Amino acid sequence: QVQLVESGGGLVQAGGSLRLSCAASGRTFGSYAMGWFRQAPGKEREFVAAISGSSDSIYYTDSLKGRFTISRDNAKNTVYLQMNSLKPEDTAVYYCAARIGTLRVRAGEYYYWGQGTQVTVSS
Repeated sequence: QVQLVESGGGLVQAGGSLRLSCAASGRTFGSYAMGWFRQAPGKEREFVAAISGSSDSIYYTDSLKGRFTISRDNAKNTVYLQMNSLKPEDTAVYYCAARIGTLRVRAGEYYYWGQGTQVTVSS
């Protein structure tokens, strides 16, 4: 079983940057594909980005390509989401998630979830 803890959220002005971190427990972190999702008030949880266990496969939702970057450090059991040029519409609770095997874009295919971290972008 994997426990995930996100950090790095906060309040930032439009155009600013944040880096989210997700620390995972366990000794087999490299076996897990990791994903970032977000959920804005009144909206469904949506896929942001995902990365394979060895970082050889990465996928982004089209609308965020070029602004968001996912990465991982298996030695630190941590996955990151670098968010640049933030917009008010990026305001949401951001969640990291883990699954054994290949990366996926559907939330229902991830087994483990963090508690989320709030990102608020002011205009």
